[in-house]
Amino acid sequence: MNFATFDLNLMRVLDALLREGSTVQAGRRLNMSQSAVSGALGRLRHALGDELFVRHGNRLVPTAYAERIEMPLREELDRLAALFAPPTEFDPASAEGTFRITASDFFAEMLMPPLADLLRKEAPLIRAQLVDLVPTSHIDSLEAYRADLALIPREELPDWTQSLPLFYSSFVVIARRDHPRLLAEKIAPGDVVPMDLFCGLGHVVFSPEGRLSAMGDTALARVGRRRQVMMTLPVFAGVCRAVAQSELIALVPRQLAERVAPQIGLEIYRPPMPIDPALIIAVWHRRLNSSPLHTWMTEQVVTLMRQLNQGEERSVA
Repeated sequence: MNFATFDLNLMRVLDALLREGSTVQAGRRLNMSQSAVSGALGRLRHALGDELFVRHGNRLVPTAYAERIEMPLREELDRLAALFAPPTEFDPASAEGTFRITASDFFAEMLMPPLADLLRKEAPLIRAQLVDLVPTSHIDSLEAYRADLALIPREELPDWTQSLPLFYSSFVVIARRDHPRLLAEKIAPGDVVPMDLFCGLGHVVFSPEGRLSAMGDTALARVGRRRQVMMTLPVFAGVCRAVAQSELIALVPRQLAERVAPQIGLEIYRPPMPIDPALIIAVWHRRLNSSPLHTWMTEQVVTLMRQLNQGEERSVA
């Protein structure tokens, strides 16, 4: 297909056909005649090199190719609509669109449930998506996943981005309830785990890339110690579950530990060495600054996430 000569109006016809499964209904949606829609479908088939739809009774059933491009096409049309929409006062109750956030699964637990409740009450036509981060370069996730917002630890950012601080996250030790070694040493929840015991127990490390070291290892190296990493997992949920069902321990963000510990049988302790808390920030592409939907959604995420700074020694400006 020569995109330079492709009629972009055909994108709207394809979207309507995918939604309606009928040339008649698609024509009504677009205020076009059935013959005009059928003609557009013919041009689409020629341009894209695919049948796109197969008739089944009174319905047009999409081909595998058409099914694959349905959601990406709709998202791009949403973006174009937002791009060319005249400046108006944003009304979340009637606004439609998709907002994609790229972040670790920490935010599946800490952000998405309250965000789901907020959207249900205030913006029921806005769809929120959480996608993973690019492991080797968090900031590249914005482009790789066409994300509207990245929630990541603070790092050096390119000049095409804009960011806001969200919260600091300190680290705590988690272990299963009634952990035999901790009980034998009479270490109560909330106590500091002695250094020798901390280094002697097996550890689970959160690492999407499978790295055997993290911030805790840097902190240990400062005091000349090492720990035994027995397992790495790419998601925090897996780390917590592995600890809850074994005698391994882990260092995890305090907010996550306090949320999940009562649910899955974990206790929380303090690490034996100081670990600098991580500052979590929200980052987005500057081109989105003119989008009312992006501005409103970012404000909601920032408000929800800054609540996580409660209990931290450092404040977020």
